[in-house]
Amino acid sequence: MATKQLGPNGPLVSAVGIGTWSWGDRIFWGYGDQYGETEVADAFQSAIQAGITLFDTAEIYGWGESERLLGKFHQDCQRPVCLATKYGPVPWRLSEEAVLQAVKESLQRLQVDVIDLYQVHWPFNFFMSFETLFQALAKAVNQGLIKTVGVSNYSPKQMQTAHALLADQGVPLAVNQVRYSLITRQVESQGLMAKARELEVTILAYSPLAQGLLTGKYTPEQLPTGARKADQRFKPEGLRKLAPVTHLLRQFAEVHDKTMAQVALNWLIAQEGVIPIPGAKTAQQAIENAGALGWSLTPEEVTALEEASRPWL
Repeated sequence: MATKQLGPNGPLVSAVGIGTWSWGDRIFWGYGDQYGETEVADAFQSAIQAGITLFDTAEIYGWGESERLLGKFHQDCQRPVCLATKYGPVPWRLSEEAVLQAVKESLQRLQVDVIDLYQVHWPFNFFMSFETLFQALAKAVNQGLIKTVGVSNYSPKQMQTAHALLADQGVPLAVNQVRYSLITRQVESQGLMAKARELEVTILAYSPLAQGLLTGKYTPEQLPTGARKADQRFKPEGLRKLAPVTHLLRQFAEVHDKTMAQVALNWLIAQEGVIPIPGAKTAQQAIENAGALGWSLTPEEVTALEEASRPWL
């Protein structure tokens, strides 16, 4: 099974992970209506059996429910996995002590003694400085509460600052989790990818299937329902614009006997220092995500998809 490393000396994990925003989230995903704990428990087990070892959550997902579910499932897991979660720098958390308390609360919900990867969910530093925040996280590493530190949604400059502040404490910056897919490639044109490689920071790519746009599920004749209807990309003109990319995804899927989603994920795996973390609410989705592993697009196919998706740089 293909693996990649989190940062310069972090753990080795599967080259595809699972994002767990939908586990317990009732507001956006509707957890508890069409799916629930049984389905996401099956997704976890199926992912494990397929060789996926990285699971990404956050304290805000389901207001802690995602962490609690992941912690519960992890107790019965016989294989080593990497649990990653995220901390929200919100205005009422003003001190180093508040950061350490948030770490301890995530430890309790995850039912572990140490968190493999602890990330800052977004770069909000109006009330608490980056210096205070990353000093607290370095202290959490030194206290054995977390193994590795990451950030999320950080710009190249913000990532550089976080990297330097942690380095002053002898702690590497392992990851930057950002939106990245074939049709959300701004992290390349904005210089974030180049800076991450310079700093040896791994990119965790969330929304790697662009909320389903790269799966072939939606066409100008088959439009989505629910919240996606308000997104211009899911309207007929937006879907028609995607045709050059989806045509290649469908073509390469047929060549490799894979799905379009697996091809889109494999393209991300082919990028240096990138690990996609698609969501999975069911066993079927987890198995399909894992199907992006164990094979590779040809260099020519990778290039063809890169060229077709340049309008999204």
